[in-house]
Amino acid sequence: MDSSLVTENGESYSKALGNRQVQMIAIGGAIGVGLFLGAGGKLHQVGPSLVFSYATCGIAAYFVMRALGELVLHEPSSGSFVTYARRFIGPWAGFAAGWMYWLNWAMTGIAEITAVAIYVHKWLPDVPQWLTALVALGVLLAVNLLSVKVFGELEFWFSVVKVLAIVVFLVVGAGLVLTSADIGGAPAGPRNLTGHSGLFPAGVGVALMTLQAVIFAYSAIEVVGIAAGETKDARTVLPKAINGVVWRIGVFYVGSVLLLAMLLPWPFYSGDESPFVTVFSRLGIPGIGDVMNAVVLTAALSSVNSGLYSTGRILRSLAEQGEAPSFVSRMSRRQVPYGGILFTSVAYVLGVVLNYLVPKEAFDIAIAIASLGVISTWATLIFCQLRLRQAALRGELERPSYRMPWAPYSGWATLAFLALVVVLMGFSDGAEKIAFSSIPVLAVVLAVGWRFVKRRERTPLG
Repeated sequence: MDSSLVTENGESYSKALGNRQVQMIAIGGAIGVGLFLGAGGKLHQVGPSLVFSYATCGIAAYFVMRALGELVLHEPSSGSFVTYARRFIGPWAGFAAGWMYWLNWAMTGIAEITAVAIYVHKWLPDVPQWLTALVALGVLLAVNLLSVKVFGELEFWFSVVKVLAIVVFLVVGAGLVLTSADIGGAPAGPRNLTGHSGLFPAGVGVALMTLQAVIFAYSAIEVVGIAAGETKDARTVLPKAINGVVWRIGVFYVGSVLLLAMLLPWPFYSGDESPFVTVFSRLGIPGIGDVMNAVVLTAALSSVNSGLYSTGRILRSLAEQGEAPSFVSRMSRRQVPYGGILFTSVAYVLGVVLNYLVPKEAFDIAIAIASLGVISTWATLIFCQLRLRQAALRGELERPSYRMPWAPYSGWATLAFLALVVVLMGFSDGAEKIAFSSIPVLAVVLAVGWRFVKRRERTPLG
């Protein structure tokens, strides 16, 4: 067999992702529409306290990535946390983790593919939004079906655009703050953090309610772990990519939100446009609306691209265990799991239709439900690391040298934080409460699905 293929756990993937692509996939996974678009509405809702929400969730995200890193270094697998859940918790956990992850990306895709259409509509107002959404989906579907190398190259350039936009904003924004520049009649400076009803203008309780949305903003950081099974020299490349998460979170996310809060008083921001557009538009810079629209469009396309890639691999991992339709296990001659990719693309098409037919509330509910998928994925990774450590202490396996810091206390603290976020969703008055109410329904569906899988006669994939 060609040495470029992976045959661990029944997989057969091409090791086509190099260090350059994996590094940028890791960076791109930590920068998305949640920051570029969603931060404006949350700043208007809770003011400068949003900085603390991003910092707190960033700490949790860091420990999740370190837990993922230890698991990946122990056993690189494109099945990622599904493989780890099955091994360290039990077969049912792999089934539940895989389908919750698919639900996350299905709901995220419903939002993102519609967002793509909205952004393109600004430039092509006479073209129906559903048509631009389908064209975008068709292009990204073709990219994912061609080969993992094409996916990696496209995601590399998507990430370059996002990172460049953030870096430019950080440099310009820092300069504006240091010079106390006048931004459309409002002087920039640290005084904006406390000068308008303090750091917590809406109260601590309301600030805590933003944690769910911020966690969604951090979603997709785990894609780099799924890419491990198709990465050259994964045990060397992955630690470097994961180690960079902490400073990316600190600089790109927390740093950007902190600058936004200092550049303008928080009431100036709105959920109707990107906060970056708000700042630059008030500076009177011509064409900035189109530039930022292109950047946010890139972020949405990147999210859809990552969703097709990751769910294709996760669904195949489930199908190999008889826990998903056999069709999703099919591989192309280029070692691409086209069955799973096509399965997810159907959900994205349905998303285009749903967002055309139903009001904005359904869009918000999709995002909230997607957050449940993110939280369940993060919790699975943390719990698997705890189990790996316990197995190592019993002498059943050897832990890699790249380890979760301050384990097991950091792991239990992260799990407690994630549980808090879920509980807080129940106290919301919006889409988050609807998502919280769906938890028992999801639990029943997963339980029934697992019982069906256990009873069905399994036939080996051949």
